[in-house]
Amino acid sequence: MKHTVTIRDVAKRAGVSPSTVSRVIANSPLISEETQLVVRQAMEELGYFPNAMARSLANAETRTIAIVMPRSAELAFQNPFFPEVIRGIGSITSEQRYDMLLLTPVTAEDEYLETMRVVKGRRVDGVIFLYSRSDQHLVKELWELGVPQVVIGRPLGDLPVAWVDNDNVAASRQVTNELIRLGHRVIGFISGSLDFVVSLDRQEGYRSALTENGIAWDPALVRAVDFLEEGGYQATGELLDRCPALTALVITDDIMAFGAIRAARERHLELPRELSIVSFNNSPMASYMVPPLSSVEVQAHELGIQAAQLLLAQLEQRQATSNHYCVDASLVQRSSMSEARSQDDEA
Repeated sequence: MKHTVTIRDVAKRAGVSPSTVSRVIANSPLISEETQLVVRQAMEELGYFPNAMARSLANAETRTIAIVMPRSAELAFQNPFFPEVIRGIGSITSEQRYDMLLLTPVTAEDEYLETMRVVKGRRVDGVIFLYSRSDQHLVKELWELGVPQVVIGRPLGDLPVAWVDNDNVAASRQVTNELIRLGHRVIGFISGSLDFVVSLDRQEGYRSALTENGIAWDPALVRAVDFLEEGGYQATGELLDRCPALTALVITDDIMAFGAIRAARERHLELPRELSIVSFNNSPMASYMVPPLSSVEVQAHELGIQAAQLLLAQLEQRQATSNHYCVDASLVQRSSMSEARSQDDEA
């Protein structure tokens, strides 16, 4: 069983008394800078965080919640989905006089260290993750500590944590079925990284729609890239160059779809007659694209509202829960989808 680091362990490592360690933690002016440095170095080496036990979260409020982004702020805020979710969270937290602490880790290691630092350091009362990873290690560890948390996205497995999401499998099945109804049979699929559950769910919906309609699953028509315009641009270029018969694309994020449109235009394809595109998130720019982009409205603002309400309910009850809420999603059809081109058209 893993040993829990205590103040006595830190004191032994630093060569001081436990009371001195306590004073350093309390930032007492009676302790010299040299001793403070030695003690804090010992704390870091041993991985000791003040008030590390989860019960301390219940005994003292910070009135602050951590919002964990899936990537650096520079990249995350290129996608309108995240600011809209945060706006929804903020509409609830501000009413209840809670502050938000935004964490924007660059790597998975940063994500773990930054989140555990603010939680174990008792800087926040709870955590909202703006994504669900296929690797549930961090979420599981917070659950084991009894930390109130909410995941925006369906957690994998049976982990009993609170979450809010759309039915991404059903939404992806719907849009793929709509393309099939329009006569498309060679349909590509572009998603974000498969490290995220939303990508796995939307791929599952796409695949199930193909199977239901007797269309063979072809891995060559599937790409997983970064949730960025450049990712959509590169993936679409690859698919169009390798599969001239391609007539439609399901893309799991509008930002990637913007890149897809650019790649298609560079190849002088007429949209949607020669290539239909449908995407997700219904971002503000979708209706201004040429042609206007068909996209699934996921209600990002509502996702944020429901996530905040689920978390604040846990904080009020002073215990973590596994409650969840599903937000409706619906296809907003615009001009980027049309009937599949016929052989006569191609002639």
